[in-house]
Amino acid sequence: MKEFTNQNLYSEGYWKVKKATLALIFLCISELIGCSNEKADPYSVKTFDITPEQQIEACQENDALVTIVTYYEMSDGTWKTDDYAYKYKLEISGRMPGAGKDSTFVYLSNLENITFEQAWKASGLSSNLDDYFDETEAKLVAMK
Repeated sequence: MKEFTNQNLYSEGYWKVKKATLALIFLCISELIGCSNEKADPYSVKTFDITPEQQIEACQENDALVTIVTYYEMSDGTWKTDDYAYKYKLEISGRMPGAGKDSTFVYLSNLENITFEQAWKASGLSSNLDDYFDETEAKLVAMK
């Protein structure tokens, strides 16, 4: 049996193993503490404020969108109002029956597609409550 002495304990091989073990322990601790896979909460990158009342007429004359609900573009590509989060921002244009020009409706939505007919009816122009979206599905935020 080999006898351990101070010379054996401090040999070159012993220190290589000790350094490698310490490096492995450090990497494991770093992974647990600072390198976790948790994603940061999304944050607002742009705010779309309600169009001030005194600017609405000018927006209509210039065929510009009138924002009726404050909403936010989020850092993860989603959209949000003060109450709900949505996957999509849909800008839906077309001509309503009997209208002289096209209209555009901007919806934040968890539905991938909304037809123009659904959009204009749900904008407040339908007397049938079945034509309206539940606010968790879609929210009208702007129009022109």
